[in-house]
Amino acid sequence: MRSDLVDLTVRLHHETNRAVLVSTDGDREKAVWIPKSTCEIEPDAGKATHTLTLPERVAIEKGLV
Repeated sequence: MRSDLVDLTVRLHHETNRAVLVSTDGDREKAVWIPKSTCEIEPDAGKATHTLTLPERVAIEKGLV
């Protein structure tokens, strides 16, 4: 069975109770809001980045891939 989830390395710019503001290149002006209901985000040990897991469809819609 094929999973439609993708893992992306992102920079976390801001977080609220409902969403995260992330970018793939660290540029806050290009950052997009992702609802927490559609993703999981975990810090990368010893790095300034996070791993964002979300459906590929959402990643494409938000321009992250």
